This record gives sequence, C-alpha cells and structure tokens, in this order.
Amino acid sequence: MKAEFAQRGSHAEIEEGAALAPKFDADGLIPAIAADAEDGTVLMMAWMNAEALKATIETGEAHYWSRSRREMWRKGGTSGHVQKVREVRLDCDQDAVLLLVEQGGPGACHVGHRSCFFRRVAPDGTGGVRLETTGPKAYDPKAVYGKKP
Repeated sequence: MKAEFAQRGSHAEIEEGAALAPKFDADGLIPAIAADAEDGTVLMMAWMNAEALKATIETGEAHYWSRSRREMWRKGGTSGHVQKVREVRLDCDQDAVLLLVEQGGPGACHVGHRSCFFRRVAPDGTGGVRLETTGPKAYDPKAVYGKKP
C-alpha cells in the first residue's frame, strides 16, 4: 500500500474527512504512541517524520525518527523486537499518531522493560515525590544490544 499525504484542508476536512493529512511540527515531526494491540498497554512514545510515517504504513513495521541521531530507524532493527503494525490511527486534528502493534520480543523499552512507561510518580515520604519502578525488567538490554543502551 502506498502512502500519500493530502494537503491540509478545512477544519471539517481535517477533523472528520477521509484524507490523510498529518500535521507535522516546525521540525517536521509528529508524536507517535505505540500501544499493544491486544491489551492496550502503552509501550512507547517516539517521533516520526513524513518518511517514517510513510515507511510504517507501507511496510507494516514501525519506523521512527531519532532526534538525537538525526536518522530514521526501524523498531527492532538492532534488538529484533520488531513492532508489527496492526492499525495506524491519527487523532482528530491529525497531529498525533497511535500505532496498535504486535510487540516482538519481551519488550519495547531499550532499558529492558516491556513498556517505556515503567515508572510512576509516588510520594517520597517527606512530602515530596519520586519515581518508583512498577515491575522488573523484561529482558537484559546488555545481552540484546551488546553494550549499555
């Protein structure tokens, strides 16, 4: 399937029309959330540029844009933890992407957890807050990536 993006039209066309007209920010990026297609767990958030969104739609595997490396990458290219895309959704303004994926391997997070959202804000006992890990790692990232991520 070939992905082509339409010009952004009226609010009604963007919000309720059938044309795929994503709104990329000033840097040419759009936020993308990957969630498990079976249980809805939010696995990760990353950025996509137009090329990554097109590659995701056309190949059925999640592709993202690395702001730090300034390059497109395919999820699982190094780890083997490929995200097979079941559905691509855009929000009403078409300025955010939701991928419903089958997550390959034990996790999506490069530090070893199933989800990148593995910490929650919790009281620190002194009236402040801290981050608290919600569960154990799903895999050893050193074994997967060969070095510290």
